[in-house]
Amino acid sequence: MSPKDVSSDSGRAQGWLTPGRIAVGVLVVLVIVFICVNTDDVTIRVLIPEVTMPLWSALAAMFLIGLGCGGYLFRRRGK
Repeated sequence: MSPKDVSSDSGRAQGWLTPGRIAVGVLVVLVIVFICVNTDDVTIRVLIPEVTMPLWSALAAMFLIGLGCGGYLFRRRGK
């Protein structure tokens, strides 16, 4: 019996939980905690107008924009 004929679920589980994914998960949790702690109102200049908003919403918006850009740039291309 060759190794290709043997299928196991343990290989799939190990491939899913990689050190990189654990690091990203910890980083996401830290970012969410950081956003939740910063709740003061701030004034932000968006090109020309000044906008007053809670800091958590500005941080959350930047996190989501960064998440979208990172997902777009580093997505896997299926063949």
